[in-house]
Amino acid sequence: MGPVWGQPHGANEPQWMGTRPRVQAERMGTDEQESEHPIVPTKAGNRGRRDPLEGRGCRNMQLLEGKMADRSTSESVSTKQQRIATLAEQMPEKVLRSVAHYIDHDWMREAHARTRKDGAAGVAANLDKELEQLLNEAKSGSYRAPPVRRAYIPKRDGSQRPLGIPAYRDKVLQRAIVMAVEPIYEVEFYDFSYGFRPGRSAHDALQRLRDQLWEMQGGWVLEVDISKFFDTVDRQCLRDIIRQRLVDGVVVRLLGKWLNAGVLEGGVLTRNDRGTVQGGVISPLLANIYLHEVLDKWWSTEVQPRLRGKAFVVRYADDFVIGFSDAEDARRVQEVLPKRFAKYGLTLHPTKTRLVDFRRPGRGESKSGTFDFLGFTHYWAKSRKGRWVPKQKTARDRLRRAAGDIKAWCQRYRHTPVSYQARRLGSKLTGHYRYFGITGNWRSLAQLYELAKAIWYRWLCRRSQRARLNGPAYQRLLTRHPLPKPQAYRSHYRLPANA
Repeated sequence: MGPVWGQPHGANEPQWMGTRPRVQAERMGTDEQESEHPIVPTKAGNRGRRDPLEGRGCRNMQLLEGKMADRSTSESVSTKQQRIATLAEQMPEKVLRSVAHYIDHDWMREAHARTRKDGAAGVAANLDKELEQLLNEAKSGSYRAPPVRRAYIPKRDGSQRPLGIPAYRDKVLQRAIVMAVEPIYEVEFYDFSYGFRPGRSAHDALQRLRDQLWEMQGGWVLEVDISKFFDTVDRQCLRDIIRQRLVDGVVVRLLGKWLNAGVLEGGVLTRNDRGTVQGGVISPLLANIYLHEVLDKWWSTEVQPRLRGKAFVVRYADDFVIGFSDAEDARRVQEVLPKRFAKYGLTLHPTKTRLVDFRRPGRGESKSGTFDFLGFTHYWAKSRKGRWVPKQKTARDRLRRAAGDIKAWCQRYRHTPVSYQARRLGSKLTGHYRYFGITGNWRSLAQLYELAKAIWYRWLCRRSQRARLNGPAYQRLLTRHPLPKPQAYRSHYRLPANA
């Protein structure tokens, strides 16, 4: 049986506010655009020690030789991506006309390898033929983007977040386009942007935030929340922003098809003129490109040079915070930020966007406040040496959600074998520890560990009327089937000295 490719699975404003770009695609051959020219090294270059797309250090932009017989497909694709990045860095103010010619059969195989296979039964059968057909459809313009299937996940305020689940065939092609477009923008994105970028993680964003707060010894923190970001993105504005840098016909055409594909929910197809589908492979890159223009570039070129004190931004996708050492700077930015975002069709949540007095205790007139970012509550506390330091602990709503998930699982699977329950509960706790297990958060981890033991005990006692356990019996059961104890997987004390 062939692969199931088409089915979805699983008034006056300050000058530094800037203006909204409306750049239209220009005709071929104008002075503002540059055609890509073939770059051939005079000598066969050696592969750089650090891949620029992995984020493990400075970029090595030496031109590399093309695919060789003894090189793997992944290496060939990496070499092509490095060439695209080199071209983008050499022409920072120019519009690139063509990157789609890099996408070939080996590129598609690599995109398939990087795509999750959940629910994609039979994708290995006739793989080369299917990939070749998909590539031909994309380049000829005959590809039709199928609608995405709607799914919902709960949010912390009790509402539901809509997600879009594209077909596996669509995900492979989106991954191929991401691999071609990402190197262009990686040379433009600022260092304070962390969301869905190669070699960067939420823990890196949290570490940068902690370091910046420690360096400034606190200050005022503007906690920002964009209301329904993925549902309110101005598509025409997004296209104009992309055309400032890229006018490749194949890429631009595919992006337009994905934006207009529509959503299938309950057998009903709906299409909107705004927003991008959250959950697709291409969505995080489009979000970074949009917010790079809306926030990052504006902050770096227009706002920060006009501030009196120190300030910083840490952004992870559509979640970001801004820190200030001067209160007047914070109030000015808080006043102008909604107007800036309104130019691009975005709105800030009126209650979740707030200014927090986060000065170190002893420096302010009142007690230092707290704020949440990326699932952690940030606050001031004393270290073992008695100094005030910024710390991070699991946010209360995240802890409550984790405990609720464990309770729902134990209730549903209380009649399964105890050994199976122990393994699955251990996996859930370990997954929680791997994200929230950072230095200074041991108490929150221990709290969830104790809650998990209590919840499991309660539902084991309700397996039947005669299955109630007493304390000693439950302790013996925990000895035979222990749950993983709290562990700080991101501990500062275990990092190497030259990390």
